Amino acid sequence: MKLLLSLLLLFSLPVLADSDAQVEKFIQHMADTQGFDADDLRKVLAKARKRQDIIDRMNKPAEKTLNWGQYRKIFLTDKRSRQGADFWKRNRQALREAQQTYGVPPQFVVAIIGVETFYGRIAGKDRVLDALYTLAFHYPKRSKFFTAELEKFLILTREEELDPAQPKGSYAGAMGLGQFMPSSYLAYAVDFDGDGKRDIWNNETDAIGSVANYFARHGWKKGLPVTAPLDLGAVEPDRFLRKNSKPAFTLGEFRKAGIEAPASLDDELETALIELVTDKGPEYWAGLRNFYVITRYNHSDMYAMAVYQLSERIRELVDDKG
Repeated sequence: MKLLLSLLLLFSLPVLADSDAQVEKFIQHMADTQGFDADDLRKVLAKARKRQDIIDRMNKPAEKTLNWGQYRKIFLTDKRSRQGADFWKRNRQALREAQQTYGVPPQFVVAIIGVETFYGRIAGKDRVLDALYTLAFHYPKRSKFFTAELEKFLILTREEELDPAQPKGSYAGAMGLGQFMPSSYLAYAVDFDGDGKRDIWNNETDAIGSVANYFARHGWKKGLPVTAPLDLGAVEPDRFLRKNSKPAFTLGEFRKAGIEAPASLDDELETALIELVTDKGPEYWAGLRNFYVITRYNHSDMYAMAVYQLSERIRELVDDKG
């Protein structure tokens, strides 16, 4: 037994030493490039815990690949729609000001927050410091990305005068009602109520302004549509399908090829062809420029369509009930 324990200790030492060296290298980098006090930063990182459960969740393969018919059932529910309408009514003024400032209609901001965290109810319970520390120094295949996010997190907590051990989020380090990674927080979070803090965890006004700013900075086009159903008829879809939903055609090109689109949409609108698979077969949609902007939040056509369709349900409820 003693021999076994000695061998286990021997084999674990290089791993521990390598991790410690990474941490120390990071501390020196932060001291040299970002002006952090190295000793203070050592004390902060000493509070971080390696979380094996976070590594396990990152490694766990998806139990099932969902098609669109299955995916939309998760988000397009009466409860999520009703609570989205309540969120809109509760924040009507902030949503109106966000639309005036950034050009993004309220229903899309509300739908993002609804899909991401169920309006703040499921915003994550893991300490962000633990999540980013674990993934930066104990998850080699994504270490570069999460080390950069840990750097951004420490910068934002310094700027916002937050204790780094306090903020909570997802097991991957996404934070607040809109689930911003630290780099997105620094780039897009705004103090929308003017109280001197960018609080995307508890301040719904700041979260609303931050999501709207994210859309605007990624190219949201005020007043333009997002998507519309298409009828391909006998047209072969592979001719127009691409690896991502970035618009590469115009609706005029689609129409010339024999694809039917709503007459209300101009030929000049840039679009991609979106294919969503269901148990009954594929659905085809026009992925217009604003649809592509939604995919900048999450690079999934199903995600963007869920946001769009939830936004429509919420808008209808608010219009119906005032």
